[in-house]
Amino acid sequence: MKTIGLLAACALMAAGAAAAQDRNLGRNLAAQCANCHGTNGQSQGGIPGLAGQGRAYLIAQMNAFKTGQRSGPASTIMHQLAKGYTDEQIALMADFFAAQKPGK
Repeated sequence: MKTIGLLAACALMAAGAAAAQDRNLGRNLAAQCANCHGTNGQSQGGIPGLAGQGRAYLIAQMNAFKTGQRSGPASTIMHQLAKGYTDEQIALMADFFAAQKPGK
């Protein structure tokens, strides 16, 4: 009986850790965008900020880069980056950026 209780407690702790990691996954993925788009998507100019943009807009833009429908200077790197994310990861990043306050 003690073994079953211990296993159940370990399973609950692991589930809690996984949930905490999942909660931060969008933020963690979005951190990869900081070099160009600024911390938390708050650009300091030159490159568009992502903070406060609409979720649907962000997803549409990433998908346009991913499929090659969006072109221009940004597409030289963005189409490569976008192809590396799953639809779920793009949605998580969009949720994160949409919840941020726009920069200055």
